[in-house]
Amino acid sequence: MGTPWGVANSYTSERRVHLEALAGLLPDHGLVSRLVGGDDPVLWVWHPRTGRQTIIFATPAHNGWLFLWSAGGQGPADDLERTALTLKEALVQPG
Repeated sequence: MGTPWGVANSYTSERRVHLEALAGLLPDHGLVSRLVGGDDPVLWVWHPRTGRQTIIFATPAHNGWLFLWSAGGQGPADDLERTALTLKEALVQPG
């Protein structure tokens, strides 16, 4: 049996809220982002100086929500500052 439409819509809405909250903080850390994906939102983030970029996913975890990105990066949605710093470090490092 599939997920009821209301539950899926609520999940998408909450995911979008978390991604938008992170996106609002990233310019303070020298990062640029754009929310993409429509009904399946993800955050495209890049560092303008290095040109490095990644896609951020938001997913429920056992203690709330978690952001995930390539090369094993992750950060908690309830600590946006720490997540932004970790993400910046990942995009500043040489590939």
